[in-house]
Amino acid sequence: MLRPTGVQGAVAGIFNIHGGGMISGDRRTGMELLLPYVAEGNAVAVSVEYRLAPEHPDPAPVEDCYAGLVWTGKHAVELGIDPDRLILLGGSAGGGLAAGTALLARDRGFPALSHQVLLCPMLDDRFVTHSSQMLDGEGVWDRNANLFGWTSLLGQRRGGLDVSQYAAPARAQDLTGLPRTYIDTGSVEVFRDEAVDYATRLSQAGVSVDLHMWGGAFHGSDMATHAAVSQASIATRDEFIRRALEA
Repeated sequence: MLRPTGVQGAVAGIFNIHGGGMISGDRRTGMELLLPYVAEGNAVAVSVEYRLAPEHPDPAPVEDCYAGLVWTGKHAVELGIDPDRLILLGGSAGGGLAAGTALLARDRGFPALSHQVLLCPMLDDRFVTHSSQMLDGEGVWDRNANLFGWTSLLGQRRGGLDVSQYAAPARAQDLTGLPRTYIDTGSVEVFRDEAVDYATRLSQAGVSVDLHMWGGAFHGSDMATHAAVSQASIATRDEFIRRALEA
């Protein structure tokens, strides 16, 4: 957890779920993204240490994330978090887990979320979209890596009927009642089509959605900060998060 110093009163809370394909990473992964908001006194950041597949398959990861979110909601006041400004954020596998955790929070009635920020999220285990099949041996996360990640999480259930919406949020039929959502994706990554489809269906369900697809960007390309498209995507994401922190 990261907390600002010298701040009077409650600030927004960011609950972070790290990426890593469901199989790697820890609570420190990606936290550098949140450091400026904490250092500037605008947020408290909490990052969850969820159990990883394949040693801990579904539903362990998403249930761990939800348990951490519940703890944060119950302790919001003592943590210095305004419970009306609780933002859920995740990238890649963490984006998929964030979407599943938001569905759990809605369906179980706690805690209330003001926003969800889903960065190139991993949402669909079924491999039915064009983009899920288009990269083979290219980039940091191609269709083979994606198959390995989903199979590690779901085993033989992957792609079948016995997979919950909390594990693979693209399967959710009812997307009403979810918080305002930011979704981004590159045009050259396996998650592209499922992210665009999820954003579209959220919007059709009455959720306010900011969707950004970056032409020529690949999975994790925002780490190449010298590239113009990376700078544009980082600036756009930052602007949304700052507005969410002040909402």
